[in-house]
Amino acid sequence: MDAAQQEATARARELQRNWYGEPLGALFRKLIDDLGLNQARLAAVLGLSAPMLSQLMSGQRAKIGNPAVVQRVQLLQELAAQAADGSVSAAEATERMEEIKKSQGGSVLSNTAQTTSGSGAPTVKRVVREIQSLLRSVAAAGDIIDAADALTTTHPELAEFLRVYGAGRTSDAVAHYQSHQN
Repeated sequence: MDAAQQEATARARELQRNWYGEPLGALFRKLIDDLGLNQARLAAVLGLSAPMLSQLMSGQRAKIGNPAVVQRVQLLQELAAQAADGSVSAAEATERMEEIKKSQGGSVLSNTAQTTSGSGAPTVKRVVREIQSLLRSVAAAGDIIDAADALTTTHPELAEFLRVYGAGRTSDAVAHYQSHQN
């Protein structure tokens, strides 16, 4: 790989870090490991071609163009966390991956098996991910940060909201959400 290609790959990975919280290669490798998948199976569940998954992982492409695929990535991340903490069995994880694969996008809140607590209410993390997904489907993280910077002096709370949900990590957004309840 020549210097220009290396620079383009580094730039794509930095954009991925801004948009998705980490480079997609690392994110997808975690999903593969945590859910016991191979790249072809992950591509099928996400609704991507194997070559597109490979290009995203290697940094040849920066952005997932389909919002439904972004939502499937988020659902798989949540499922992987549940599998890791033992709250979902391997058989349940396989069944849920099939549900995720069939999901068409739109509001992922319609998928109650993935998005609700035992009481039927959406989980805080799910609500936060919906907000993040909506913001990130409207603008790139850098643009959201620019908008937040423009609002800082006149509307600091709104600027903070944009930074936390539009460009921050999910864990920080969950903490922010919880700190503003009641």
